[in-house]
Amino acid sequence: MDFEQVVDEGEIGPLSPLHNVALATYILYGLGLFFPVCTLIGLIVAYVKRQDAAGSGYASHFTWLIRTFWISLGVAIVGVLTMLIGIGVLILIALWIWHVYRLVAGFLKFNDRRPIDRPTRFF
Repeated sequence: MDFEQVVDEGEIGPLSPLHNVALATYILYGLGLFFPVCTLIGLIVAYVKRQDAAGSGYASHFTWLIRTFWISLGVAIVGVLTMLIGIGVLILIALWIWHVYRLVAGFLKFNDRRPIDRPTRFF
């Protein structure tokens, strides 16, 4: 089968079977803001499908989501540990906002059929 993946302009084609998988992964991460187990399921999907997406724009989205999870987990641990000195709540609120930013920014690129330019960056 001949699927569109990344064309010269860096666009992602909707005909790839990875398109729906990436969309489902973003949805799982979004649900994970309220039901954390959904983020774990999305993480597993991203890890499993990232290898299949190697060389395509979808790989950058899976990498973006995987990094979002691990950075969020690390900052959440710091936030919980610092709740005793009073700044933990602020850290967790900032983390939630940053996590929403990452999901929205990644999804907008995905919706525009564009890969993430530098998926390993913090912002």
